[in-house]
Amino acid sequence: MSDLIQVTRSSMPEYEEYCEEIRSMWDSHWLTNMGEKHQQLQRELEAYLDCPHVVLYTNGHLALENVIAAMQFPAGSEIITTPFTFASTTHAIVRNGLTPVFCDVKPDDYTIDEEKIEALITEKTAAILPVHVYGNMCRTERIAQIAQKHALKVIYDAAHAFGVRYRGVSSANFGDASMFSFHATKVFNTIEGGAVCFRADALVEVMNDMKNFGIRGPEQVVFVGGNAKMNEFQAAMGICNLRHLGGEIARRKLVAERYRERLQGVAGLRLCTVQKDVEPNYAYFPVVFEDTFGASRDEVFTALGAQGIIARKYFYPITNSFACYADLPTAGPEKTPIAAYLAARVLTLPLYADLALRDVDRICDIVLACGKTSG
Repeated sequence: MSDLIQVTRSSMPEYEEYCEEIRSMWDSHWLTNMGEKHQQLQRELEAYLDCPHVVLYTNGHLALENVIAAMQFPAGSEIITTPFTFASTTHAIVRNGLTPVFCDVKPDDYTIDEEKIEALITEKTAAILPVHVYGNMCRTERIAQIAQKHALKVIYDAAHAFGVRYRGVSSANFGDASMFSFHATKVFNTIEGGAVCFRADALVEVMNDMKNFGIRGPEQVVFVGGNAKMNEFQAAMGICNLRHLGGEIARRKLVAERYRERLQGVAGLRLCTVQKDVEPNYAYFPVVFEDTFGASRDEVFTALGAQGIIARKYFYPITNSFACYADLPTAGPEKTPIAAYLAARVLTLPLYADLALRDVDRICDIVLACGKTSG
């Protein structure tokens, strides 16, 4: 369908710009292994994010999995996290041999409910892994207080929060480390890709060992690492996209503002609270369809799809309802009722920089018609 509107659309530079960026690779034949483009992107991201250390990865999941491993938590440790997230967050904990403990979320911004964290802390708790959701920031000050009180590490899943600032501070600079995803669907992409950002100098060598087989020289292997390196083509795409990020976010803002103009205050529709002191990235536009709207989330999803508009039930289902986690003590959506309620009712509407405002209006017309005709 030629007029199909996807929930997102990957940002890309002009074809000629990307070709120019990768031209030197045809001279060097250096395609991977932390080459010139990789090093340039790392430097530029450290500057953009105001973060002393950025370690690049081939994807965000391996970045998260590796930084959890780098913390060297004792076997059997527990990590408090949220089920209102993508599968990767929970999988990264479990694949490290650790146990996720699920904390419910707040109904206004969908981030972890920091006031419910302490009740879940046990002698096995080693860390808190909060998730910045849809670009909404967690309450970082309160989480830091809890972590300090109980001597816990804090690792942020910041996959949705690239470019977000809280009180002027980049989202890369909270907790002991933050993971970003640079997947093609994100505000900033390197085709696939990710990064871990942190301040501790001692982590640099460990993270690089983990992503490159523990190799530190032609004849020196000091660590049992894996392979999670970002290649030069990915890095080149990141260099190009970073140049245009300001414009990308500005155009996303126009789309988000039109959605708010059309949908704010409609009975039965709940929009995210605009966070105070947060400079957003307009990564997603979630709408919660309450029972009073007159049509369910699934009915709206179907109505949009019938018109060639692809929305997303995001996040659905929540991770503590996955069959693979059925045996965990805090598994089951009933343990996190707010997250379960949201997951059954939330729909993220199409949002990307090139989405025309006339298409936003068409999407809103379909959504509103569902409510008007269903009562």
